[in-house]
Amino acid sequence: MKTLATSLALVLVLAIGGAMPAAAQTKAAPTPHAHPPQPDAAVPQMDVSAGAQAAVTVVERFGQALAAGDMKTVETLLDPEVLILETGGAERSRTEYMGHHAIADAQFLKGTHSQLKRRRARIEGGLAWVGSESELHASKDGKPMTLLSTETMVLQKSGADWRIVHIHWSSRPKR
Repeated sequence: MKTLATSLALVLVLAIGGAMPAAAQTKAAPTPHAHPPQPDAAVPQMDVSAGAQAAVTVVERFGQALAAGDMKTVETLLDPEVLILETGGAERSRTEYMGHHAIADAQFLKGTHSQLKRRRARIEGGLAWVGSESELHASKDGKPMTLLSTETMVLQKSGADWRIVHIHWSSRPKR
């Protein structure tokens, strides 16, 4: 697990900007949360490297299975030692997630329409990361609500397959 943690740290450093040229790192940061307008809101902005498509397919299968309540597929796609972080809490294994929060996530997603806005994915050796931004359209107490949701998944190659080893979810109400 220590090797996995070291590899995850390396992937995250590269994803955040460790591979950027020094000149790019010294430029002034843009205004926080400022994004250029999206040309067509119905078409998500995709930035997926060629080798990362198989990992993206696993992320998509996971989301579809969870929304459908297909817990067998959800369990299959998660590594036994997956770490899931959400709303300040953590599930530290597949068993813990499947026995606790997975059912609530599936129930929430069952009545929710998800609209992918942006996705970026990269691969480095046996690890891949997929970052997604979505809008979730749901209702609470009979009133419609829209949540802005972000998701990061880190996957590890396991034989011929990819397994999800880390998930971080965050969301907030859309203004």
